[in-house]
Amino acid sequence: MRGAMTVIERDVDAMLIPSGDKVLLPAGSELTVVQTLGGNVTVQDPYGQLFRIDEKNADVLGEEYAAKAKAPDAEVTPGEFHEEQVWEQLRTVYDPEIPVNIVELGLVYTCKATPLDEGGQRVDIEMTLTAPGCGMGQVLVEDVRSKVSALPGVKEAHVELVWEPQWDQSRMTDVARLQLGWM
Repeated sequence: MRGAMTVIERDVDAMLIPSGDKVLLPAGSELTVVQTLGGNVTVQDPYGQLFRIDEKNADVLGEEYAAKAKAPDAEVTPGEFHEEQVWEQLRTVYDPEIPVNIVELGLVYTCKATPLDEGGQRVDIEMTLTAPGCGMGQVLVEDVRSKVSALPGVKEAHVELVWEPQWDQSRMTDVARLQLGWM
C-alpha cells in the first residue's frame, strides 16, 4: 500500500535501490512511502527512484511510519534452541523492492544449525538474490546475519550469497504468489 507524499524536515541517510549505494536525502525532499516491511521503509522520490531508510531513521517520515517500520519480532521461545526459530527470523527479512519475505520468495537455499563444542549454535545459511546484479545483496546478507545472530543460543551466524542454482520464479511459494497477485 502506497503512503501519501511526505516532505522530510531533516537530512536522512538512505540506500539507493537497487545499487545499494549510500546517499543522503536532504531536508525538503518529497518522498512517498512504498512499503514498510521487515524494519525498513522503502520510499520513492518524484522521479521514481527508490530508497531504503533504516528503521532507526523512519521517524523522519512521521511517527506513523516509525511505528509501522518497527521490525517484527519472530516468535522466539526462550530456552532450548530450535532451527524453526531461525526460519521465523528469516521471514522478517524483506527484499526492499518486493513486498514478500526472502523465505517465501525462495531466496534461502539452505539453513543448517550445528551445535558448537563450547555451547550454542553455529548457523550456516546459503541464499541468493532475484537478480545477480542487485546491489542490495550485501545489505540483505547483513540483515539476515544480524537477525539470526540476535537469536538466543546462536553464537555464530554465517551467511553466504550463492548464484547456483540461479533463482527463478518457480522457487516462490504459493504464499508469495498470492501476495503478489499472481494466483
